[in-house]
Amino acid sequence: MSCFISAISTPERAYYLKWLRNALENRSHEVLPQLRELYKQKCQDVCGNKAEIAELDKKISNSSLGVEHFIREMSQLYEASVSLPEDALHRKQLEHLPRLCAELLLDGFSLELVDGDSSNIPVKWLSGVFSELNTLVESKNRIMVVTVLGVQSSGKSTLLNTMFGVQFAVSSGRCTRGAFMQLIKVADDRQAELNCDYIVIIDTEGLKSPELAQLDNSHEHDNELATLVVGLSDVTIVNIAMENSTEMKDILQIIVHAFLRMKETGKKHKCLFVHQNVADVSAHDSNMRDRKFLLEQLDEMTQAAAKMENKLEFSKFTDVMNYDTKTGDHYIPGLWHGKPPMAPVSIGYSESVYDLKKHIMEIFRDYESYNINEFLKWTKDLWTAVKFEKFIFSFRNSLVADAYMKLCTEYNRWDWTLRKQMHTWALEAETKILNHGKFENSEKCTVEDVRYRLLQKAEFELSKGEDEINDKIESYYEQGEGHVELVENYRQDFINSATSLKKELSNSVTIKLDAAVSRRNGMIKVEGIQKTYMDTMEEKVLNLLKNCRENKSDMSDSMLDEAFEKMWQETVRTLGCTGLKPQDIRTRVFHRLRINLQSRGSSMAQNLDKVEDLNSHSHGNFIACKDQTKWYNNWWYKNHIKMVQEMSDNLIRDCQEFVKLKGECNDDYDDTYIREILHMIDEKLKAHEDLKLQEDFELSLKLHICGFASREFQEIHNQFIKENNPRTALENLKQTYRSDFIDLYHERDQCQKKADEFTRNCLKPALERYISENLGMKMADKMVTGENSAIFGSRTTFQISVLKNLLDESEFEKYLLFILLYEMFVKAFIVDKIQKHFSAENRMYTLEENLVNEVISEIKQAIEEAERDPKINDIKGFIENICNKLVNRLVFPKDAVDKISTLNNANPQKFAECLQCSVIDMDKSLKASLQERDFQRKIHSLQTKPQDVLFKRVQGCGKQCPFCQAPCEAGGDAHTEHFVSIHRPQGLGSCRFTDSKKLVTDICSSLVHSNSSFQCEDTNDQSHPYKEYSKIYPDWRIDPDPSIEASAYWKYVMAEFNEQFAEEYDAEPAEIPWGKITKADAEKSLNLN
Repeated sequence: MSCFISAISTPERAYYLKWLRNALENRSHEVLPQLRELYKQKCQDVCGNKAEIAELDKKISNSSLGVEHFIREMSQLYEASVSLPEDALHRKQLEHLPRLCAELLLDGFSLELVDGDSSNIPVKWLSGVFSELNTLVESKNRIMVVTVLGVQSSGKSTLLNTMFGVQFAVSSGRCTRGAFMQLIKVADDRQAELNCDYIVIIDTEGLKSPELAQLDNSHEHDNELATLVVGLSDVTIVNIAMENSTEMKDILQIIVHAFLRMKETGKKHKCLFVHQNVADVSAHDSNMRDRKFLLEQLDEMTQAAAKMENKLEFSKFTDVMNYDTKTGDHYIPGLWHGKPPMAPVSIGYSESVYDLKKHIMEIFRDYESYNINEFLKWTKDLWTAVKFEKFIFSFRNSLVADAYMKLCTEYNRWDWTLRKQMHTWALEAETKILNHGKFENSEKCTVEDVRYRLLQKAEFELSKGEDEINDKIESYYEQGEGHVELVENYRQDFINSATSLKKELSNSVTIKLDAAVSRRNGMIKVEGIQKTYMDTMEEKVLNLLKNCRENKSDMSDSMLDEAFEKMWQETVRTLGCTGLKPQDIRTRVFHRLRINLQSRGSSMAQNLDKVEDLNSHSHGNFIACKDQTKWYNNWWYKNHIKMVQEMSDNLIRDCQEFVKLKGECNDDYDDTYIREILHMIDEKLKAHEDLKLQEDFELSLKLHICGFASREFQEIHNQFIKENNPRTALENLKQTYRSDFIDLYHERDQCQKKADEFTRNCLKPALERYISENLGMKMADKMVTGENSAIFGSRTTFQISVLKNLLDESEFEKYLLFILLYEMFVKAFIVDKIQKHFSAENRMYTLEENLVNEVISEIKQAIEEAERDPKINDIKGFIENICNKLVNRLVFPKDAVDKISTLNNANPQKFAECLQCSVIDMDKSLKASLQERDFQRKIHSLQTKPQDVLFKRVQGCGKQCPFCQAPCEAGGDAHTEHFVSIHRPQGLGSCRFTDSKKLVTDICSSLVHSNSSFQCEDTNDQSHPYKEYSKIYPDWRIDPDPSIEASAYWKYVMAEFNEQFAEEYDAEPAEIPWGKITKADAEKSLNLN
């Protein structure tokens, strides 16, 4: 380097540099051909190793040694020297290097503006060079900048060389990277006309290289380079080979978004499209339609980018860059007539390039030039902005976020369709199990056989549903709707989400059917005992009836009553006590808890062994942390305890609600109940893994919940034993038997009486149960697909609705609840939305009425079909026929059906007529009672709560940013990492500065780019660099980008409730760095979404 610097310091430097260039090229030609051939083979190999390709690429770059590498080495020496003290010897020895480079620039040599190998601009070096250049040219320092941008091997350098007579390197290979500039002096007599003294020509490496595309960060490299060089130029020539205007679309999208993200661009840039290798002289006219289409696409990009960046004043591409479809496109024929090297040069090429040059000169006349110092400042500012554009570069272009949200919305729709289908299917399957053996011979097919077949059917339906979703995903990508090609990387995430959905629904169906089997097995034993008792009593009543009729003397009702009572008492004394035996449910629950904790290890087992039973637990409120004295002065731990307590209280409330619902079902206890509760606890603890909960906490929480649950379940079991005691059940039917006996003796018509009894004891309870199981999902579906679809269509739209509601109410307590107790707040918000929607225009009743009408219609049809069946000749067959037709829809109580079918002399035809009338009466009375019942009672009685269904839909994975508490925005449930597009000021999540205790106003994106540190419980209260946040939170992706600011909405909230947040978090109020933001500004920022 000493020899090189000495040589270019002499008057013969031009001669020296020419021969040095020739010597270096000769040396490169000895190595490069073999490397390029090997590189080509590796790139063509589909299974090529990226590491090998990168290594070869590095070897080619190292072998392509040129003069620019020596000048780059000069720049690095200079940059290293300026970091030394001003009086350092080495610094003084190298101070003259920028002047040497400035002289070379004036002599027509190229200056490397962007180091293509490291994608870096040597700012200090360029500052020195431009400062010396400004001194050398003195007052004549006005410049205009022309940049050419294009894909690899599209003739960019040839175009500039022809147009301006410069000597940029021309090569079909990609050896030298980056951006180079040359200075062209404008003739003295043209300087006033062109408004400049020099023209700066910037040539760039080829973009979208098929070889470099093999490398993981190729698109990011291209995007940075494209944004930078366009930003520096007054005129950007977008060079497109052939007549294809779509190949540069990705680059243009990045350019549009980058300039919108910059706060002050300082000027508006001119954009020219040059279409090369166009043979047809009329191409300009024939491609008018393509140019218009290109502009429409560019406008769409601009609108999407402006919406994301809160800059709605930009709605067209021409608002960002000057482009005219009439004059902004130039069509240039190929350079050669035929195939080089023997082909002659095309005269038309030079003529077309000259026309382009004249057009550029005309543009210069209307532009105001700027001096070299201003160009340097602009370069520094632009490079800073480009470095900070990490987030958008990682997304590749401006429409990715829009495309991602559209795909999420579509996927949510497919997800919802399958959930609805399987909910309906699971209810029908459960009904089949609960009706098994009631109206057909079940000896050949057990209830377990039915369950097995249904689970097979469920697996088939779920696989079919999964395949349909995957087909829709593939179809969506193939059709290219909503720029979906931009989110190709997320395709697998959505496919994984479909698989995860299938697994979730499969588990749900299995749990539901297992519970139904347990309930049915329990009832089969009860029904068997009751059937024995009823058959015995029926036989005795019929014998008594026969004896009374043989007496031949008319008996009065009192005499019949006396005879019946005597028979009843004698029969009851002969019946044995074969009822269900009470069980110790507390012990069974404790046993299930032991099984649940078996996999937790020896320490958990030892602690559990110390617990004798569950009786001593859950008497009082649950305390998450009993010893808080050692954490009294540590706000991190106090906040942690508060969050754990609130999580525990929410979970306990959910479990209490679950137990209460089971008690209202009038079924016997089953072990699936406690398994479901333990599953709820495990899922909640898994969702709150970030709280770092210990084993002793898990044990105490489970003991507390299982304690109160076991007592309640014992009560449920005892009540079931009492109500289903065969003798008790028989005593309850005593009056019915007495009435039937007297009616049969007097041969009274029982049709209407039995019809009313069947309707009251069988059809009505079954219909009410049907409504309870189906109404919740119907309500949720109306909220998702009806007028509230804009709110519940996707997580993003739901979030906006919640935030608008919070802004309208502007209450600090609600904001605090939203941030710290997101699930509780959101569920309350959903319930409020549901109540408002269904309370208006009698919508709740309309939905209930539709469900009732649907089933009543099926009941009437079943009655009509049974009436026409010639095989039916008694009431028992008639009723069982009706029940069989409705067996997939309604669950009938076996004892009630059996009782109505016995001791009956009704005529089937007349019974059918009476039953139709009874059904009509039931229809009216049921609808009247539904209208009278208030909303809260209705919601409470539903087996499927609509708020739970909707919350699951809009909740997503449920994870919140560990710093600012913003919820994860990733689509699907099987995403591999959590992310938030725009974070909140961290002070809203209780973060404060360690020393001053003031709340933090910075957002996560800027902090992870800074050199700041954080400390919390997860870091063991030790300082940890934000840049290495992923070591603590590996599942989160927070893109470093200091150019992103918090939205106006959260800035307003932070400023408006600064004092209240500080008091709540035991901190000092934040120093608000931004200006006044109004409520209207906050609302506007939401509308931009």
